[in-house]
Amino acid sequence: MKRKNWKKYSFEFLSIFIAVISAFALNNWNENRKDEIAETKILSEISIGLKKDLEDIELNKLGHELGIKSVDFFKKLLTRQEPVPKDSILRNYFILTRDFFSVQNASGYENLKSRGLELIKNDSLRSKIISLYEIDYTILRKFEEEYYEKQFQQNYFKELNHIIAPNFEFDSAKSLKRIKVPLEISKNDEKIYLIDLWKIRINRVEILYHYAETKKVIKNLQKEIEDELKR
Repeated sequence: MKRKNWKKYSFEFLSIFIAVISAFALNNWNENRKDEIAETKILSEISIGLKKDLEDIELNKLGHELGIKSVDFFKKLLTRQEPVPKDSILRNYFILTRDFFSVQNASGYENLKSRGLELIKNDSLRSKIISLYEIDYTILRKFEEEYYEKQFQQNYFKELNHIIAPNFEFDSAKSLKRIKVPLEISKNDEKIYLIDLWKIRINRVEILYHYAETKKVIKNLQKEIEDELKR
């Protein structure tokens, strides 16, 4: 009887043990499966955001490139002899000290942070995602919105407007008619004028450099995310 009971209890214990282990394994599989689905969803969301980020970068790059052309335009007004089209004056005057916002579509990354960064199992990929959003994008945002010298409207418009405005001529309706060329400004104002234009140029060039570098990082990251999603 004891031998039969021992066999009976051993079988029951083994059955319970197998059932518990199986349930644990199934639960673990389900959790892993949920994490894989969540990882795929978030990586896809980040990829879509990166595509939009590239579009925003291209728009800002174009704006800074036009800003540099406006610097050249106003520098030439010091020696230009022929009349300047009114539309050309207004367009370049608007662009000369225009600022831009650095817009990042970070919803995918924010979703990842809320779920836990470890959701991305590929250590290298996870590290590059964090670096882009926490370092590269932060630098661009600070350059565009916070770094004092690169706030063109705040730092240069008032001074340049004070120098240039006396050369504007208006019609009877108080609309801009023309600008006198070459500009009639004092030697001292000319020096300030040229220095301000130079500073606008070099700061826009620096911003363009960081946009170009960030664009490379984004494109490489897009490729790695695509490869990861194909696995």
